Amino acid sequence: MLLGFKLSLIIINNVRRIMSSQVGKSLNDLIFDNQILKCLPIDPVEENYVRTVKNACYSFVNPSPLDNPRLVCYSSDALRLLDLNSDSLDDDDNFIKCFAGNILIPGSQPAAHCYCGHQFGVFAGQLGDGAAIYLGEVINSRQERWELQLKGAGPTPFSREADGRKVLRSSLREFLCSEAMHHLGIPTTRAATCIISDTKVVRDQFYDGHPKLEPCA
Repeated sequence: MLLGFKLSLIIINNVRRIMSSQVGKSLNDLIFDNQILKCLPIDPVEENYVRTVKNACYSFVNPSPLDNPRLVCYSSDALRLLDLNSDSLDDDDNFIKCFAGNILIPGSQPAAHCYCGHQFGVFAGQLGDGAAIYLGEVINSRQERWELQLKGAGPTPFSREADGRKVLRSSLREFLCSEAMHHLGIPTTRAATCIISDTKVVRDQFYDGHPKLEPCA
């Protein structure tokens, strides 16, 4: 599997709008209203290890930090959906650490989604977010509700035999494709940032039996 790391913005339709006149100028100003975690059953097990999760839709799990995270690129349009100003991102170490999962954004409640489905033509049973972590739902100044996710933020109870990480080549592909689809008028998730780091994982890039270390992104 080709992997990547980014922060996704996923719009949630048909949910109650929360009225607010505040406009966030920084990550500390974001207005979280995490309705999903209030309305759906939560896994009572607090430890983060691979397991079968029963009778729950979400498991609380913190992102795994990255070594020396650095900003590769960002979408000003996507960040404006959160009322965030992208002008000073390159020099904002706190911003990069939040989007890398090294520190939590105030008001966020990181969790992994448990779900099931079909793979390769057969019902696969429990799947779940093995490399994505829900951060919460932000209400912007236009009263829109956006779900924030980290991609490649480390292992979760649903990672199975994987490491929960992503690498740069597929992160960039996902970043560019999601923003391109949006600007072509195709409903899609939005990519806010792409981060690279000194943390390494083993990947077989060409599936030819020659795996090598690649930086997590």
